[in-house]
Order: sequence, then C-alpha cells, then structure tokens
Amino acid sequence: MPADFDDAPLYEPRLWRDNGWTAQVIKNEDDEGWAVAMYKAGESEPALVGPWTMGRDKKNPKPLDVNAFNTLVKTASEVIRRHEQQLHAQLNKTLYVARDGAWLKVTLEIVPAEDDPYAWLRAHDAAGAQLAQVKVGAGFRFSQSAAEAWVDAGFERPSTRD
Repeated sequence: MPADFDDAPLYEPRLWRDNGWTAQVIKNEDDEGWAVAMYKAGESEPALVGPWTMGRDKKNPKPLDVNAFNTLVKTASEVIRRHEQQLHAQLNKTLYVARDGAWLKVTLEIVPAEDDPYAWLRAHDAAGAQLAQVKVGAGFRFSQSAAEAWVDAGFERPSTRD
C-alpha cells in the first residue's frame, strides 16, 4: 500500500478508499487476469487478495463500485476476524480439573514477546476467583496431566519442560 495513505474517501475505477479500507485492483502476476487487494488502514500487508472480474472488453478490469467494495470489506473483515480467533486459540488454552468435589479451571496464556516469550499458568475456582498464577516458559507442555499435577502440587511453579 502506498505510504501516502490517508483517510480521505477516494472512488476511482481501480482504487476505492472509504471507512478505513482500501480496495486496489492490480494486475494478477500469475496470469493475464486481474486481482483485487483489500487493505485495512494502517496495515502494510493486504488482508485479502482475490481474483477480479474482467471488463466488457475482456482486457481491462471491471471498475470498482459501491456494492463490490462493500462485499470486499465484509469478506476482508471476516478473514481478519477468523485470523484473530485462530491466534487467540493458539495463545490461550483452558482445561478443567476436578478436585475435592469441585471443578477448577486451569488456563495457559502465552505472551508472544519478541525477545523472551513466556506464559501465565492460572487456576480459578468455580466462581471465577483466581487461586494461583505462575509464570512458565512459552513452550510449557499444557496437558490434562500437567494441569492435574500442578493442582496436586499446591500450585507450585512446575519444572520447565520446553
């Protein structure tokens, strides 16, 4: 995306910008067709790149219009939402341990810091009150047996198993 990106709406046949999104029709490098790239404001990489329809002359791309732009925004937003959900699932794990007739919720939250990634291992009671929290390595092997062992050890910091 060009460095001179701003928030002013722009409606050109191959470039639309509005409401924090930019659609740019580009030559498809893989074949003779066209593609459209969707950029979210402030992002240097496109959130979505997909094929674009040829115009009537079968040589140039079909011009962007409001309906196409709105559909592209909706699709790109969904792609971003799914990516965020996937990342959240990779970084946050939850297991349940039954002890003394009660369920404990044990979570692992990975903090992907560039220099020194780590994770928080936490235990909560059935009411949601935090019982314990320890910092572990980002590579901590979070499993049912590891969660049970941590609870049974009185929430002592587990040995590092990276």
